[in-house]
Amino acid sequence: MTDNSPEPQPEPTPAQIVETLDRHVIGQTDAKRAVAVAIRNRWRRRNLSAEIAGEVYPKNIIMAGPTGVGKTEIARRLATLTGAPFIKVEASKFTEVGYHGRDVESMIRDLVDQAVSLVHAEQAKTVREKAEAAAADRLVDLLLPDAGPSAAPSGEQTVVSSAGTFTPTEQSTERRQRLRDALRQQLDAGQLDDKEVELTITTRPQANIMFGQMGLDQMDPGMSSMFEKLIPEQTNRRRLPVSDAREILIEQETEKLLNKDKIDAEALERAQNDGIIFLDEIDKIATPGSGTSGGGSSGGGSPDVSRQGVQRDLLPIVEGSTVNTRHGTVHTDHILFIAAGAFHTAVVSDLMPELQGRFPIRVELQPLGKADFVRILTEPKNALTVQQQALLGVEGLDVTFADHAIDAMADLAAQANTTLENIGARRLTTVIEKVFEEINFDAPERVAAGETTLHVTADFVRKQVSAVVQDADLSNFVL
Repeated sequence: MTDNSPEPQPEPTPAQIVETLDRHVIGQTDAKRAVAVAIRNRWRRRNLSAEIAGEVYPKNIIMAGPTGVGKTEIARRLATLTGAPFIKVEASKFTEVGYHGRDVESMIRDLVDQAVSLVHAEQAKTVREKAEAAAADRLVDLLLPDAGPSAAPSGEQTVVSSAGTFTPTEQSTERRQRLRDALRQQLDAGQLDDKEVELTITTRPQANIMFGQMGLDQMDPGMSSMFEKLIPEQTNRRRLPVSDAREILIEQETEKLLNKDKIDAEALERAQNDGIIFLDEIDKIATPGSGTSGGGSSGGGSPDVSRQGVQRDLLPIVEGSTVNTRHGTVHTDHILFIAAGAFHTAVVSDLMPELQGRFPIRVELQPLGKADFVRILTEPKNALTVQQQALLGVEGLDVTFADHAIDAMADLAAQANTTLENIGARRLTTVIEKVFEEINFDAPERVAAGETTLHVTADFVRKQVSAVVQDADLSNFVL
């Protein structure tokens, strides 16, 4: 019996992690090194004895820096690199327990759901070949159904049993098998993709049942599972081309081959030990001036009450607690939390001291300048300029960039960030969209008229953007 499980990948070193992140995020070396060490420490912990491993907790990280400098991208690319369950949540979306809205435990439930999806996808790959074979057999059955005497090949004899059913003779069975084999060959060759078959499809509606202003995701997991089971399945028959029916049947056969309990157990383990939660906008729940005073609120009725309440609710999750989910119980002790915020009106020390203590690693991300923007436009594999070339290439328009054109776009973005709100690298998107505004609109007509090349120069860039840059009021809305 062969093992179809994927080969384990070697654990990347901190230097390799930083090198990979450098392909997607420009600069911010301190932040990259911090997250790389945090990930490597997980591998180190897994190789410790059980006695000491239980005492080693993740070193959670706070990233402070203006918007658009790469905080979210670093965390997202890190999760992709390691294959870890990852979710991004905004601290400002949570409310204190007792108020209407999402509670902080929902982030753990979302993380587990993400882990289940990851493990399900991995397990589905291991049984894909068996599922495809089973789906093909079912398609053959649908194309050649067993329907009494009419199903027997022409000219063959059938035997009527005492129960009134028809039993094919041995010769009929052989003919039928040959016919099935011929159909299977045609099916594998794609010759029957346009032929229609009738399928029975069963679905369970994802109804958002509300009970006293509370949704299913905020209920006790046991209660929510019970209510979900009460929702009746819906069955309907549809006629579909074989090409579409094949994918539905593969999905159905895959579900039959997978062990849901095993998937849930592995997902829980992975969420607990490999999960990463990116907690964005944590500065929005900080109360300026109150962090060093022991975390007390600044008065009843103030928005600060909700902020302090969210911090208090967040504290046990980050410290390590037990959260019940519909897939099982999760211990949050070894989940890696990466918090981030611009901290324009607050500082890290404005958070509750207890919460600050659970984020021992603090990294300051630097604002981006013109030189960084030039690198962002040229170095990443799928840089914004490459994306624009690919999009217009679909129309048949070949776009090239002069070096001084890249320099001009970077300079305009840097100027706009200086005179307007500093939104970091996101400004490059607005500049490029403005540069190609007319081209994107009339590209089909240009190509139809025989104009299949476009060389973007600095003069072209400034001509497209200059009107907006000179009009300060318009710049506030466009750039």
